[in-house]
Amino acid sequence: MNKNTVIGFLLIALVLIGFSIYNSKTYQKQVREAFVKDSLAREAAKTNPRIADSLRIADSIRDARLGIVRPQEVAAVQDTLSVLQSQEQVNAPTYKDSLLELSSKGAEEIFSLENNKLKLDFTTKGGQIKQVLIKDYYTYDSSSLYLIKEDYSKFALVFFTDQRLETSNFNFVKSSQTDTSIAFQLQLSGGAFIEYNYSLAPDSYLVSFNVVTKGLDKIVPRSATQLELDWNLRVGRFEKGYDNEKNYSTLSYKYPGDNSVDHLGFRKKESNKSITTKLSWFAFQQQFFSAILVADNNFTSGELSYHFFEENNPDNDLFVCNANATIEYLPKDETIIPFHFYFGPNLYKELKKYDYSFEKIIPLGKHIIGWINRVVIINLFDFLRKFISNYGIIILIMTILIKLVLTPLTLRSYVSNAKMRVLKPEIEKINAKYPRREDALKKQQETMALYKKTGVNMMGGCLPMLLQIPILFAMFRFFPVSFELRQHSFLWASDLSGYDSILNLPFSIPLYGDHVSLFALLMAISMYFYSKVNMDQMPSTGQMAGMKSMQLYFMPLFMLVLCNNFSAGLSYYYMLSNFITIGQTWVIRKYFVDEAKLLAQLKSKASENANKPQKKSKWRERMENMIKEQERLQKERAKRR
Repeated sequence: MNKNTVIGFLLIALVLIGFSIYNSKTYQKQVREAFVKDSLAREAAKTNPRIADSLRIADSIRDARLGIVRPQEVAAVQDTLSVLQSQEQVNAPTYKDSLLELSSKGAEEIFSLENNKLKLDFTTKGGQIKQVLIKDYYTYDSSSLYLIKEDYSKFALVFFTDQRLETSNFNFVKSSQTDTSIAFQLQLSGGAFIEYNYSLAPDSYLVSFNVVTKGLDKIVPRSATQLELDWNLRVGRFEKGYDNEKNYSTLSYKYPGDNSVDHLGFRKKESNKSITTKLSWFAFQQQFFSAILVADNNFTSGELSYHFFEENNPDNDLFVCNANATIEYLPKDETIIPFHFYFGPNLYKELKKYDYSFEKIIPLGKHIIGWINRVVIINLFDFLRKFISNYGIIILIMTILIKLVLTPLTLRSYVSNAKMRVLKPEIEKINAKYPRREDALKKQQETMALYKKTGVNMMGGCLPMLLQIPILFAMFRFFPVSFELRQHSFLWASDLSGYDSILNLPFSIPLYGDHVSLFALLMAISMYFYSKVNMDQMPSTGQMAGMKSMQLYFMPLFMLVLCNNFSAGLSYYYMLSNFITIGQTWVIRKYFVDEAKLLAQLKSKASENANKPQKKSKWRERMENMIKEQERLQKERAKRR
């Protein structure tokens, strides 16, 4: 070994020794720093469970890498290794476009836009709306009303290049913002981008939303003429009664050029529909608030669905809505696709002013029932509340006014029933004259002749009552969806739009519920007395006895069970209506109808008509022909026997 070789080995040895000493000092310094950080972290872990969990996982990772596996921490080590493997997969490049790959790992930022009605929080993750606060309104437990809560909404545009791209996976960059607008941009390679422009006008629940694309035609295949839009929204509970809120929540949608609005159905656990034609808009509709998306150029098709959660779900959510829709896309250098969001209350006149037919999502009824609610009831209600702040008094006055308008029909019905009642002795004579079952047709024919001579219309008492039925059904529609009643109290009812309760039961009775509604109870009592008053004025034949029993006992009990979970305002209205009708009947009976005079008038009219040729109406001719035909058939049966 020569001299140069020995010197070379010595130099190598010196370098290795020096490097070892340096690494030892650096390691000791890192250990000291780690010890200090670990000590501080463990002190913080005593008051913060999340930090404690993180430390436990870190210890498991360290032990796993050193080959130290404590028996009690085997499961933790396995979970940790799975997490590490998942992280390694996540760290691998996912998108071929380097700008999209960078955007997919960007940090989320939050920006806001608001006016006097709404506060919108936007996230750069997907450039979408993260939260929607509806100002001046609260949930049943007095919390702020977030129509969209954090992490409850996922909104994305989906398109294809050489792979499927979903905008909610990328971090947009805020490109501009003013007091009324904000824009987010997602950059792609080659100078292409997608931009979301949001605009919120003062004093409005409507949000303008434009999707602007630039250079996308160079990336998206020319054969692609549509883009997908996905919106998933979980809606929380805002009202007191789960059943009532569920019964009036759904997913609605409108076809372009159609005057009506369709929905996936009410009172269902879940529902879905595939729509292959154009759609103007769809609405995620809670009982009193809605999130609506309008495509100004229409959606070309859509898949809509909703699913309700159980009442006692831990997150206190109502239902989740999904919409997967397609929109037309014309491949060119720059495109603008206009949309509008509506986030707000289901107030009829508020919805109507936006001129999209939003107001038709409110289930006020169809045809005459809907007309009564839209034209008469809503306008009357709005007029009264200009002068009266107590909504219970408003309902009272409204009920009185409706009853006054219907008084002529009520009077006519009462008089017709009174005529039938005073003729009861004559009817009983006819019944005694024809006691046999075989003479039933003759008895019927003579009874009709009596009514004809006296000028009594057998349907005279029913027709006026039938004309009042649309009013009854209109009220049944109006009160449960009347936003005006929401969270307005009256007497013991804290919210006239929900059920009232004077007693909470420790158990739930099927169909009835777990509480006692006093307004529903009073309504049932009023119905009993109303039925009793009506029964006293009707002839008591054997057939009528069964109907009396049903109307007197079954109907009040049925309505008690039905209305226990319904709007307190509805039960209150029916109670008032029944008591006012009882009062009307008493006044008419005492001051407007003298049954003795009425009987004299009928006998006088019968005498006058006895000497006159009776002109038969077509209806009477048909009835007589039917009676003759029945008599002929009876005779033929008798001969065969």
